[in-house]
Amino acid sequence: MPLRLTAPPRAGCISGIPAETPNRRSVLRLAGGAAAGALALGAVAGCGAEDVVHEPDPLAAQEIAARADAQAATAAIAVAPQRHAALSAIAAERTQHAEALRAEINRVIGVYGDGTTPVHRTRTVEPAVEGAAAPDTSQQTAPTQPQTVDAVRLRLTGSRRAAADLALTQSGYRAALLASISAACAAQTAVLLA
Repeated sequence: MPLRLTAPPRAGCISGIPAETPNRRSVLRLAGGAAAGALALGAVAGCGAEDVVHEPDPLAAQEIAARADAQAATAAIAVAPQRHAALSAIAAERTQHAEALRAEINRVIGVYGDGTTPVHRTRTVEPAVEGAAAPDTSQQTAPTQPQTVDAVRLRLTGSRRAAADLALTQSGYRAALLASISAACAAQTAVLLA
């Protein structure tokens, strides 16, 4: 004997069970769940981005060289006290160069509203190089002992050349900053250490 339904099926019913039409509350719950899921997915994806190690900014090596030159000029005062004024001026100016370079690097990385910079992991920065050759660590690392005036002159000549070479690969403000630093190193070598 076949089964008979007591009433004919209505539209929207499956197997005789009436389907509910979604009300406003159900739609809002569904939308809230989707938004929470999207945020969770974004957070998981963002965690992977923190593991990215960036290439160092090309100006970072110039900053290291500027700080090393400032230290060398300060150390040379012990060897040549008669050049105290010139060496102090060089140290102060090379420190300003390092600070200008750091400000430009931070500008590119970005700054949060509270003044902090984002975490930006980079590879180890090698001191400034001349062209494509390996770094000349004797010329660009911080001095460990008092330097002669000739050694400071040699360091400034290398810094001038490295800044000029890098300026050719940059554009806009960065190229102008490096060209200015190169010119300043040339003037320090030719005028202050003459």
